[in-house]
Order: sequence, then C-alpha cells, then structure tokens
Amino acid sequence: MKLAITGDEHADAVLNSEPFAVLLGMLLDQQYPMEHAFRGPAKLLDRFGTLDPATIAAADPEEFAALCAVTPAVHRFPGSMATKIQAVARDVVDIYGGDASRIWTEASSGADLVKRVMALSGFGKQKAQIFTALVAKQVGVRPEGWEKAVGDYSLDGYRSVADVVDPASLQKVRDYKKEKKAAAKAG
Repeated sequence: MKLAITGDEHADAVLNSEPFAVLLGMLLDQQYPMEHAFRGPAKLLDRFGTLDPATIAAADPEEFAALCAVTPAVHRFPGSMATKIQAVARDVVDIYGGDASRIWTEASSGADLVKRVMALSGFGKQKAQIFTALVAKQVGVRPEGWEKAVGDYSLDGYRSVADVVDPASLQKVRDYKKEKKAAAKAG
C-alpha cells in the first residue's frame, strides 16, 4: 500500500503496514477531520501495543475506552468510538479469522466488497462505497465491477478520502465537500 492520508509519516506507515488500520481509519472518519481519523490507528498501536483484532475485541471495554480517550484522543467521541472499534474488531475476528485484508482480497466483485464492508459494525452503504474506492484506488485491489459498485466515488476528481494522496489533494477533497454542503444548504 502507498497511503499518504494523515500528513504524519508514522501514522501513514501504520496504515501501509496494518490492513486493520485502514479499516479503523475509515470507521473513525465521521464527524472528525479525515487526516485525524486515519491517525487514530497509529495512536491505538502506540498506546495499546497492537492492532490485532482479536486482542482489541477481547480488551476490557472500560479500559479500552479510557485508552482511546487519552489526549490526544483517538476520536472526537472517544467513548462511543472505542465501542465501535471493538465491535468491528469482533466482526473481523468472527467473519475473517482476524485478517482484515481478507475483506478485500477475497471479494469476488466490487459489489461483493461493498456488501462485505456493509456487514461490518459501523459501516453503511456510503462508507462502504468510499472504502471500496479507497481499496481500489490506493491499495490497488480492484475487484471486477468496482467502479459500478462505488458509483461517483470511482470518478476522477477529489470526492473522498479515496482520492487523498498528499496535502494538495486533501485540500481539494475538503473544497469539494464544502461545495456540496453549500449546495445542499442552498437547495
């Protein structure tokens, strides 16, 4: 992988070496700036010592939530996100034997990948489509029909985290989202 989302070399290195980190970054990417969301897995790794889904799933929920709340917190809402992190970790263990990369490497098609992601705790259709686009564009795993499965997120441009490769593209994605919000507000 060659993800460069966070603006932080260590956090990007974690994303590039830990498949579960990419999934966690996407999970945390809500009501929080995307580069901060994708730094969350590195914070967890540094504090918890592992991103092993089985170990995270088995952690004491109160202790895990406290760890997520240490400043700088893993997310703007560390308590609720700690619960969501443990839930998706359980899903990865139960469905994929603890190997998050199986979500995308074993997908038979783009539609199957979207379906697999939507089956995980904390992922709806839009987030699953964005994650599928991220995997296709940045990770390089392109199951058949991925473009159709992700809709507008497959188009060239700067629409989501799937299009972020450097600070300039991050700003373009922010500008696009700002324009969409303004248009929605006006219309």
